[in-house]
Amino acid sequence: MKILITNDDGIRSPVLPLLAEWAKRLGDVTVAAPKVEQSGKSQAINFMHPVEITTVDLVSGVTAYAVDSTPADCVRFGVLGLKQKYDLILSGINKGYNLGDDIVYSGTCGAIFEGSRLNIKGLALSTEPENLLEAPKFLNEVWEYIQKNDLYSYNDLYNVNIPPMPSGIRITKQGGMFFQDTFIHHEGQLYVQSGEIRKDCGSDPTTDINTMRQGLISITPLIASRTEMSVFNRLTDN
Repeated sequence: MKILITNDDGIRSPVLPLLAEWAKRLGDVTVAAPKVEQSGKSQAINFMHPVEITTVDLVSGVTAYAVDSTPADCVRFGVLGLKQKYDLILSGINKGYNLGDDIVYSGTCGAIFEGSRLNIKGLALSTEPENLLEAPKFLNEVWEYIQKNDLYSYNDLYNVNIPPMPSGIRITKQGGMFFQDTFIHHEGQLYVQSGEIRKDCGSDPTTDINTMRQGLISITPLIASRTEMSVFNRLTDN
């Protein structure tokens, strides 16, 4: 298996070498990660300016690149720039959960959406900041669950959130708003955006948010298409 690893926390994320070492068990690994943090960049790409790309010593036996652009551009470089074909994109492990509505902002998830455009299966991985270096201990459990249940025969993209000391795994759906956002005047003409985790996210146990809060690993199947097929089929049904 040929694997491309990226993230949105940057090439110097302390968990990136741990993910790369784990992925070496599965096959041949290449890393292309942002030069600096690119959180919240979703699936953005840079086609306006040249992109600096340098090689980096990361893990023995793994070729790694620092890409001065977004996670999606890291994927594009890995595939289009290196002219390689990959079986799987691993994105993460992100320092912070990617749950509910925030998936749309996530550079971690944006990377696997970009991979989907290039016909590559993807797995986005996230955890809470305090659990960042512990989360890799549960990658075997996640991968064994994926293999045992043949998840990639059903769908190409999955979003995984790993809470501290998880007690199991659940297939979930995307929840609603995880953060309550604010746009605050800072000083002069400057404003800052911030957010607090919502205490009330409903009671549906099958959402990614509530599953994480119950101490279970959440695995959510995602799709990259923006077409609402039920409406399309209804409006075009002759």
